[in-house]
Amino acid sequence: MKTESIAKHGIQRIPAVALGLAIILSISGASIGQVPAPRDVLGFHPTTERTIADWKQIRMYFSELDKSSKRVKVTEIGKTTLGKPQIAAFISSEENIKNLDRIREMNYSAANNTARYKPADNPKGAKSIVAISCSIHSTEIVASQMSMLLAHELASKDDPGTKEILKNTVLILIPSANPDGIDIVADWYRKTLGTKYEGSSPPELYHHYAGHDNNRDWFMMNLAETRNITKLFWQEWFPQIVFDVHQQGSSGSRMTIPPFFDPPNPRIPAMLLREIGLVGYKMAADLTRSGETGVATNATYDTWWHGGFRSAPYYHNSIGILSEAASSRLMSPIKVSKDRLARQRPTRGLKSPLETSTNFPVAWEGGKWGPGDIARLELKAARSILEQAARFRERYIWNSRMLAARNLKQNDSDPVAFVIPAGQGSEEEISRLLEILMWQGIKVEILDHEIEAALSRESRESFTELPAGSFIVRTRSPQKNNIMSLFERQVYPERINALGEAEVPYDVSGWTLPMQMGVEYTPVWAIDEFEKVRKSFTKVTSINSARKVLNLKSATGSFAKVANPLKTNPKIGLYKGHGGSMDEGWTRLVLDNHSIPYSSISDADVKSGKLNVDAFILPSQAERRIVEGLPLDRYPKEYTGGITKAGVENLKRYVEDGGKLICFDDSCAMVIKNFGLPIKNVLEGLNRKQFHCPGTILEIDVDTTHKIAKGMKRKMPAYFIYSSAFQVDDTSKVRTVASYGKKDILLSGWIFGEEYINGRTAIAETKYGKGEIVLFGFRPQHRGQTYATFPFVFNALEK
Repeated sequence: MKTESIAKHGIQRIPAVALGLAIILSISGASIGQVPAPRDVLGFHPTTERTIADWKQIRMYFSELDKSSKRVKVTEIGKTTLGKPQIAAFISSEENIKNLDRIREMNYSAANNTARYKPADNPKGAKSIVAISCSIHSTEIVASQMSMLLAHELASKDDPGTKEILKNTVLILIPSANPDGIDIVADWYRKTLGTKYEGSSPPELYHHYAGHDNNRDWFMMNLAETRNITKLFWQEWFPQIVFDVHQQGSSGSRMTIPPFFDPPNPRIPAMLLREIGLVGYKMAADLTRSGETGVATNATYDTWWHGGFRSAPYYHNSIGILSEAASSRLMSPIKVSKDRLARQRPTRGLKSPLETSTNFPVAWEGGKWGPGDIARLELKAARSILEQAARFRERYIWNSRMLAARNLKQNDSDPVAFVIPAGQGSEEEISRLLEILMWQGIKVEILDHEIEAALSRESRESFTELPAGSFIVRTRSPQKNNIMSLFERQVYPERINALGEAEVPYDVSGWTLPMQMGVEYTPVWAIDEFEKVRKSFTKVTSINSARKVLNLKSATGSFAKVANPLKTNPKIGLYKGHGGSMDEGWTRLVLDNHSIPYSSISDADVKSGKLNVDAFILPSQAERRIVEGLPLDRYPKEYTGGITKAGVENLKRYVEDGGKLICFDDSCAMVIKNFGLPIKNVLEGLNRKQFHCPGTILEIDVDTTHKIAKGMKRKMPAYFIYSSAFQVDDTSKVRTVASYGKKDILLSGWIFGEEYINGRTAIAETKYGKGEIVLFGFRPQHRGQTYATFPFVFNALEK
């Protein structure tokens, strides 16, 4: 690496003592009695090309703001996955900062309204609450740097617009929803600055477990950062507007903002969809008025899926806003030619970044594009939202209370409750499900006595006994939309484009939570003598009170690890190549959460044949990434090359000599091909006119006599996300452990072309030499959510 280029480009490694002294001198000399600018603390202006502030520097700046400005209060909201402090900065007028507790109480009351409400009843002193979160995806680095500029602007300016914002709103500014990733990116950027690798993504996940999927965790609560922010939002503050600041590819629009593309989720109130559009159109109008070009609305991103940072708020009666600015190469500028823009593939709602339309009225013609351009757009977008929230403060507070009040009215088309019956087993899964629900602010109760309930929508006078010790979640709640979205089966609208192809959703089409987790539950449409029996409902106040009912040991803390479920003590290896695999990360999380020891196996280990393990897991990765790894022209040599063909031969010898190879989804193709297995993926080569299944829960038939299916039910849910279905050509050598159902296999989401996989193998097991190969056509540990199919993996790992 050319270390001398670091200083040349404005990033210097300064000893900590010298840096601290420089900051003190800068602040005292340049800003006595004033709010320090980011330059005063960092030594450079954030968002300047080829400069980057790491998490320690960002926290340092916000700490200085907290000390110097009465408009700012910085709070640690928890620790990250790797133990770093995660912070939120509350920014408002001096008076509001003094009264934050009272403002929070008023907003909590509005969001959890239990009485009829009129706009004139807005309590005096109530403020609109806006949350702005930056750089959850850490390679989308600019927003974390921009956050300091936004905070300084609000803390130091006294123009009428800023004063109105400060008077009428409380801003909760999260400089990064992924501080660990900020440091991973900053360290890599500094290491490669001035080399041909400058601006490349780090050769590892930028979240310890999830990488890019850290923005897929917002109903599951697997990650510490998700839990920190969820507690802040949906247990404490209930912001009316949540703005999630992102970056997208370099060759499309310069920024994409709401309104969003279709389809909308039916559990999002119509009024909320209109409010999202209203905020988005104001952003677009303000950006265009200020001279910005290339701003798109109604494109790419939809409002169907639940689990994202900006989509989860919809189910809490809040406005979720997403912006996606075109990226540079981290903090290094790029040149985007008009020809490159012309070659950009069409996306949903945007045919070409050079072709104007109603939702894209002014195109950007190309040129230089850097972090300063990105930050400029993000600052204008943030300011636009804050102006709207300040000017229409009463409207947003009223909307919050009105939506909550509407959810307290019983609707005949919805069940009155969902019940998780006692006595079904799956105690640890039930415990985790209840903890997930309660962490999001959903009320859970225990039936102290049995009740009589109607379990059919059509037969509400026919009652069935539900036993004492069951858990009940009533839908007459401010959280109704969230409850319904998590418990009901999703039915994604079949969307076929003009070419006859299935349209690809933004993320997944189905996610029904208890179904994924293998927990039995039932909708309840009526409760006999409800006014009498509801006295026997006891609120679950902590997860340990629920665990007591489930006869489980008390947990040592929130979302604590569970005991190792394995009966034997196998030595487990998990493949972890350079470049980072989200599926590998989620596999680590599942193993860690279940206290299962394992070792990470590197490319070098496989190439050298160091496979001294009983079972070796290949997470879902394409053959090219496993065998060839990262490209040499984009990364230093030590990070490139994959396991190579020699590594493939070592894997074959490993199994031949008695090892067990367990493959998830995409990695199966490499093993089938190179090991010469009599299996083929029947979906290979099909197009979207023939088959499409984008993140869907399907039903599988299980051979419960097989050791891998020990303790499983005959029919199970499995998560299929562009996955595989196998045809077994030699049943004498390959045994089917589970197969996709013969018909009507859709449980939640969308499948197009079901006939291609009906009856096909979903899990296969075969002997190879003295060893064994287990092939999962789907991802049994998908995003750490699919507790129902975790036991297949645990059984496969046993000696």
